Amino acid sequence: MVDADAVRRAGLALPRTREAFIGGRWKLKVRQLVYVAFSRDETAMGFGFPRDGRDGLIASDPETFFLPPTSDLRYQWVCAHLARLDETEMRELVTDAWRMCVPQMLHDLPERPAPVAAAWWAMDESRWEDLRPLLHPHLHWNDRLGELRGRSKVLDHLRAVPTPRPPAQVEIRDGQVYRWTA
Repeated sequence: MVDADAVRRAGLALPRTREAFIGGRWKLKVRQLVYVAFSRDETAMGFGFPRDGRDGLIASDPETFFLPPTSDLRYQWVCAHLARLDETEMRELVTDAWRMCVPQMLHDLPERPAPVAAAWWAMDESRWEDLRPLLHPHLHWNDRLGELRGRSKVLDHLRAVPTPRPPAQVEIRDGQVYRWTA
């Protein structure tokens, strides 16, 4: 059983996600695209889901999943009672809905070790003070512009160039990003 706060934690951990209060309801969104919306009492959520698969999802557990209001059927959207979801299923639904709103290059970030998604998001948002503790002091960095070694050199480099692509390979040491190969 999950609640709206668990959904928020799962969604807000995903890069580019923002929470917004729109039309009397809380929603999780990437830029202007909403991928999760809570009912006013926060006992149910609507979430992005491919239109061609929603009938199958609802048929698999009609006490948990249901169609949105008729006015929203044109969207790729399904609803669920939060109390009937477990943590793992909720995270999968939220992550898959998020993937519908972000570029494909970001799709693998949630499966990367914990500091990778947070580090990439800090780079994307130019939040250098949040990025620094996520990077190992002896960081090995390799991107299309070359190789660097050391957290301070990499931070200087990142401030001067556009946001890099998420890593193709990464190594974590002591809970920090030690090697990043884009």
